[in-house]
Amino acid sequence: MRRPDRYPPVLAAADVLAPYLRTQAADFLRGLRLHRENSAPTDAGGRAAEEAADALRRAARRISGTLHTFRDALDPVWAEELRTELAWLSGTMAREHAYAARLTRLLDALHQLSDSAKEQTVGTARAGALLERQLTLARTRAHSAALQALGSSRFHAVADAVALLASDVPLSPTAEPLHVSADHAEQRLLTAVAALPRETPDPYNETQDALWHRTRLLLRLHRYAHEVVRGTPEPALRKAGRALDAHRDAAEAAAASASAARTPRIAPATAYTLGVLHADQRHEVRTARTAFREAWPYVSAP
Repeated sequence: MRRPDRYPPVLAAADVLAPYLRTQAADFLRGLRLHRENSAPTDAGGRAAEEAADALRRAARRISGTLHTFRDALDPVWAEELRTELAWLSGTMAREHAYAARLTRLLDALHQLSDSAKEQTVGTARAGALLERQLTLARTRAHSAALQALGSSRFHAVADAVALLASDVPLSPTAEPLHVSADHAEQRLLTAVAALPRETPDPYNETQDALWHRTRLLLRLHRYAHEVVRGTPEPALRKAGRALDAHRDAAEAAAASASAARTPRIAPATAYTLGVLHADQRHEVRTARTAFREAWPYVSAP
């Protein structure tokens, strides 16, 4: 499964890894500055603040993932501490956007189901209202948590550490070659792909979702490692990555509709509509898995 000679055999951390981390640190600090400039105290601050937050999260993910993959080339204690804190930050900041996107996805799916069925309008309206109420509340709480995180001493410590990273990368003097760590990241991805279920998946079987979510995370780590050693993302994996993103979105939307259906004392028509919506999103899960198999370029995907 492994492709030999994927990366140059000699890659000096000081020449490759350190500049990459400094660039990502600078992007993080730039995103932070723009976020502060464009955020209003009472709301999300508009489109400019959202774009700044996206840039901040992207840089945080890349730094965190790179510290994980190439930790042997860095001071291990420092790398693990900063990786953990950046993962906390990017996860906290991502939740608000995730809830908003999930609500939009589910409301759009409800409208499509309603248009195709030409019936169940009362249940559709009530299901939409219930989802909007639950996910808007979750989004509001996530927004508050993100604002609280950005104002915390924990965040300021992370920002200070990234600011230092922009000028000084603590490398290990006894590190293994970078291509070895990059190869390990690729091999973990290939192993995860090989472990995916080979049979035609039952769209309602949610127990297999974790394997696909893990593959998505490993694909992201491989992409970042490729960026480090090659300077650009690996284009052959772009479609596969999008399919795994779609899989994650559909699985989480299905879980949200199932959770809403368990709300006490809802009308039978509402519960039925939410059940139909859950089934629709689970079929989207199967569609995303098929798309991934078709897009996987290196070995025969399961």
